[in-house]
Amino acid sequence: MTQARAPRADAVRNRRKILAAAGEQITAHGPGAGMDEIAAAAGVAVGTLYRHFPTKTDLVAAVVAEYVARVADDAEATLARVAAGARAMDELTAFLGRVIEASVTDRAVKAAAQALGAQPGDRADEDRAGAAVAALIRAGQTEGDIHPDVTVGDIYLLFSTAPTDQPPAARARWLTLVAPGLTSQARRAES
Repeated sequence: MTQARAPRADAVRNRRKILAAAGEQITAHGPGAGMDEIAAAAGVAVGTLYRHFPTKTDLVAAVVAEYVARVADDAEATLARVAAGARAMDELTAFLGRVIEASVTDRAVKAAAQALGAQPGDRADEDRAGAAVAALIRAGQTEGDIHPDVTVGDIYLLFSTAPTDQPPAARARWLTLVAPGLTSQARRAES
């Protein structure tokens, strides 16, 4: 039985450059961003781009998958800070802010993915993010800061309704206004 060979360093580097350029080009030009322009922005030959991503749908799916992996990594790092003693509500609020800011630039990529019907194939990163967010919520509920009825679905609802088309000050204000709705304190005030 032969072992799979690790990708060459230049292939890994080229893939990273292509994904970064694709994200930038799609953000700037929407789903119509051309593969030639993406290759040029990445500093690679078009053939190199097509070896990594045979179709634009494959490329856009990989860009979306990379975004989901970054969110999952951030969620797990946030959970690790809570495990080390940070307050869950503070960390969850900061996490929300980071994801919303990342979504500002990734909004066009997500639109392109929808337009092209691109679906990232591996749900492992989505599952990792969901598990970490669920654990953050439970930690905040245990601390008494997060209301007992808050769910991962509520956090995803916040992500989907964030004003990513607004300037940074408006996004920060939105987070300031909605975050207290997750707390036990705000709910006691309603009663």
